[in-house]
Amino acid sequence: MDHRPFSAVDVLSEALSIWPDDEATVARSGRLTYRQLDELAQRHMHALIAAGVQPGDRVGVSLVNDLPIVALFHAAMRLGVIWVGINRALAPPEKAYLLANSQAAFFAGDEAMVEEVRRTQAEHEVKRFLTVDAAPDSEWSSLLADVPSTAPPIPDPLAPAAIAYTSGTTGFPKGAVHSQHNLMVPGKMIIRARDFGPDLRKADCFPLTILNMQVLSTLLVPQCGGTAIVMDRVDPVGIAEWIAQEHATVWNGAPAMLYGLATNDEVAPESLQTLRDVWSGGSHCPQATKARFTKKFGLLASSTYGQTEVPTLVAIVPVGQQIDAAASGLPLPHLALHIVDDGDAEVPLGTSGEICIGPSDDPDVSSLYHLMLGYWRNEEASSRTLRGGILHTGDVGFVDADGHLHVQDRHQSLILRGGANVYPAEVERIINEFPHIAASCVVGVPDDRLGSRVAAVVELEGAEQNEGELDAEALRAYCRANLARYKVPEVFLVSTLPRNAMGKIILGDVRRWVEDLDLDLDLDLDAPRGGAAG
Repeated sequence: MDHRPFSAVDVLSEALSIWPDDEATVARSGRLTYRQLDELAQRHMHALIAAGVQPGDRVGVSLVNDLPIVALFHAAMRLGVIWVGINRALAPPEKAYLLANSQAAFFAGDEAMVEEVRRTQAEHEVKRFLTVDAAPDSEWSSLLADVPSTAPPIPDPLAPAAIAYTSGTTGFPKGAVHSQHNLMVPGKMIIRARDFGPDLRKADCFPLTILNMQVLSTLLVPQCGGTAIVMDRVDPVGIAEWIAQEHATVWNGAPAMLYGLATNDEVAPESLQTLRDVWSGGSHCPQATKARFTKKFGLLASSTYGQTEVPTLVAIVPVGQQIDAAASGLPLPHLALHIVDDGDAEVPLGTSGEICIGPSDDPDVSSLYHLMLGYWRNEEASSRTLRGGILHTGDVGFVDADGHLHVQDRHQSLILRGGANVYPAEVERIINEFPHIAASCVVGVPDDRLGSRVAAVVELEGAEQNEGELDAEALRAYCRANLARYKVPEVFLVSTLPRNAMGKIILGDVRRWVEDLDLDLDLDLDAPRGGAAG
């Protein structure tokens, strides 16, 4: 295997030389052959140059799943800018934080997103807003028609190419920085592990603002000459319609999506008959959900384990295999799993410890493994996570005798709601900004459909305990204004939270108290539009 760094600039090259007129991408607004996709990507690169974007600039992007976001991603890689996907489901202050932290000089979105972000630029001023509009008389159309006089230099495949933000255990997201090489390798290894070829029709409904999804779709599919089906529906009926109409062969979804497909009477069993490979990612999929899905559609859903810092997939269950329901499968060919104790020493097989990721022992592929470049503007977190030349995930699990990974706890306190990560510290930070809050503790409540729901137990300041002036609904309204809707908790007011001798809140006691309430938290919140493998 070629051990030179892979460049995303060249990701379409082989397909263009062998299958130029084959279908490359299908989306709501149309279909593109590889030749047409290449031309559209080139025009989008010209538009970025005409707008003043230069190599190394950070460009925030918040667009719907459609052809423009695919073309713009290819354009960003060709120009050598640093892509910063901004999930549309985030609250305005969350979007503003990501743009400020990444020091984005440009922001590209539809008209509504541009106007929203313009109003929230308190911490950081974006140099230029780009409204991506297909109308013939729009500014973007004019930029697309501009052809620069000189071509940009070819980017270094090992230089920063994208920042993927993960919810932070400190309450603030951290930006994992990846090179083009890092973004290319997972696709190459998944193709090898799943035996994908030109007949691949890979359907993805998670937002392409999530970097992992660009890796699993935009960069993976061209490497085997297949077709990327960019879906814009996440409801059961919409997912089934896309799969049936486009004869998809591979699809991955969150457990809540599998549950919806399996239980919705409007979705006929034959609507998924073209699928031959289904993945479940984003959170642990209950065995009951898998069993329902298999009974209805005759398909096995392969469990996965992923990390934004890798990026994307780390392990996946082999196609068509039924293994321990708790297992997340085997690592991709270029990766090796290391389970270590608190002193970073490897533990015996079958023993629980921190899950760490390093290069495979196979010399044919081990050199493909590169660590992420670090967390953007966060040297302390980078050093801690990348110590010893391997990636420390913070997750707890073990590897069994067959080499399968079993994940027992993800960052210990992480709440996985419908495939999306919710870090308690992030929600607690917002709650504690509200007047008359002494402290808060956010925990997950088990839920058969979503995996977990979010609950906050809130301790009031002394005067409020007696006067009862704090309105729990007002607090939830404040959370809705500052957090993505899927992070907004159900609120329980208490006089005192349980604490240990050091004054630290006893998380286990809070979790048991909430679970003992036997709550049916039907919060009527939208399912999150994000959380792919990792």
